[in-house]
Amino acid sequence: MSVRPPLPYEFLPQVPSFELTSEDITEGGTLAEEFIHAGGNLSPQLAWSGLPEGTRSIAVTCYDPDAPTGSGWWHWLALGLPADTTGLPRGAGSSDADLPGVNSFHGRNDFPGNKYDGAAPPPGPAHRYAFAVHALDVDALDVAADLPPAQIGFNITFHTLARAVLTAEYGI
Repeated sequence: MSVRPPLPYEFLPQVPSFELTSEDITEGGTLAEEFIHAGGNLSPQLAWSGLPEGTRSIAVTCYDPDAPTGSGWWHWLALGLPADTTGLPRGAGSSDADLPGVNSFHGRNDFPGNKYDGAAPPPGPAHRYAFAVHALDVDALDVAADLPPAQIGFNITFHTLARAVLTAEYGI
């Protein structure tokens, strides 16, 4: 059995957490077909509460640390969500129009696309998909939608007050 890479959040500055739940995914569970790239390619429903004081906006990401790239694979970057947002419905990752708030948008993922693109691992062991909600200390990140995901991730990390993560798996 091969050793799995760690989740990137294990190496980033430690921040408090808050409540993150989903009607569609469970911690350590398996992603359903509707959330994988070759299936429905829908983003799962997410709900959160308990954001820290000082939260000015929210970012939502999905990252696969098990992709055979040496740098993982970004599946979703939803940015500029208003601080009073308490969740995203299933499918909110389909377009910018499906995100709450007038300044919300999708950053480029690694497919590339500016939306949610679901699990698409090569044949082999299951991959993990870390769905993270980041409470940020700025109204808007100073990033463009076409910036590489690693650069957007850097900006998210620099402004994160708290983070909650749900990790699910999928393999073929």
